[in-house]
Amino acid sequence: MTACFKTYDVRGVVPEELDANLAERIGRGFCRVTGARNVVVGHDMRLTSPELAKGLIAGLNAGGADTLNIGLCGTEEIYHAAFSGGFDGGVMVTASHNPAEYNGMKFVGREARPLDPATDYRALRDFVGSGETFEASRPGKASEGSLRENFVNDLLEGVDTESLKGLRILVNSGNGCAGPVVDALAERLPCEIIRLHHEPDGTFPNGVPNPLLSEKRQETSEAVVREGCDFGVAFDGDFDRCFLFDENGRFVEGYYIVAMLAEAILAHHPGAKIIHDPRLTWNTIEVVERLGGTPVLTRTGHVFIKQAMREQGAVYGGEMSGHHYYERFGYCDSGMLTWLLVSELLGASGVRLSEKVAAYAARYPVSGEINRRVSDPASILDHLMQEYGEDAGIISRVDGLSMEFPEWRFNLRSSNTEPVVRLNVEARGDAALMREKTDGILALLEDPRYS
Repeated sequence: MTACFKTYDVRGVVPEELDANLAERIGRGFCRVTGARNVVVGHDMRLTSPELAKGLIAGLNAGGADTLNIGLCGTEEIYHAAFSGGFDGGVMVTASHNPAEYNGMKFVGREARPLDPATDYRALRDFVGSGETFEASRPGKASEGSLRENFVNDLLEGVDTESLKGLRILVNSGNGCAGPVVDALAERLPCEIIRLHHEPDGTFPNGVPNPLLSEKRQETSEAVVREGCDFGVAFDGDFDRCFLFDENGRFVEGYYIVAMLAEAILAHHPGAKIIHDPRLTWNTIEVVERLGGTPVLTRTGHVFIKQAMREQGAVYGGEMSGHHYYERFGYCDSGMLTWLLVSELLGASGVRLSEKVAAYAARYPVSGEINRRVSDPASILDHLMQEYGEDAGIISRVDGLSMEFPEWRFNLRSSNTEPVVRLNVEARGDAALMREKTDGILALLEDPRYS
């Protein structure tokens, strides 16, 4: 019954691991654990999402919470409602970029704070698996409505939209949830937006939207060049992540976007703290320190980054996986705000995205994140320690294993959401060295003893 409970969200195959009955029980458990009395609910475009949302809402109502169902939306619309609309919590029914047979749920409490994995989230999982019953003395009421206008207003607040004048931008929504929000924004922007796979469609006629996979990038890349765009944007299914392509159709590593956004934000917040994850670090640290900011390292994952931002008073946090977090957005991640800020930066500066990225990449070439399925991640880490540990200047276990040497570094960590390990390698200005070291570590990962 609890196989669909992952590190900090629910995700499983429908109906084998997650169905409407289980969703109803999750709703009751959410009320039992959090004490929520008014909850905003939304869902993505998957064919199974409306039925799961219906079961979830029934459980929330039975547990005593009034619910507002905002229907088809993106995860960040639930975040926004939770921190700006006075709700006790929010639940988004989505499996984001996972295969079509999957679905899931993402949870937040008051002020859009994530459920603590060690306390509330664990208690929710335990309740669902226990067989206990829970029903409030006064059931909650279900209602439906839209909060999109408020969401769009807040996205545009503080963005210099005039800077976007004359830009031509390719947006690939991947038949996910992004299309309707892009349309609402486009009505108020002076740029030209070229739309690709724009309509939400849970049959995934063009494949599941996951631009982190190299095979999912070609259409966006070709369209950017064909349409003569200044850059391209591709979203995952629930659009809390966006991915960028330069005017030549080249995919931009999320690592370099972190530095770009840090530059833009530090221009308005001198001396601010910037949160980053441990997978790739040198470029971010250099940029932030050069501009007078303070880089702060924390574990990968939205729960940890949001917590660190609140504790540190940081204005921005970035993950190379495409999640970007903003103090002004309730410390939550927003793919929509990210592409708007990048558009503003490029429009105001007149600099091409390729030029911006090339400067970063020349100083710190990277491998790109490489995933491998292994049977024994712990043994892999031990073997890497034996192979490289003696020569490493810095060894960190903040998240997986990071090792730094004078001219290169790497991080290897287990995924929080998939049964794989993820490798990232970077070097100081030497792409050949980066490739050599990447190949050496991959040879270890592909050793039959571990694969």
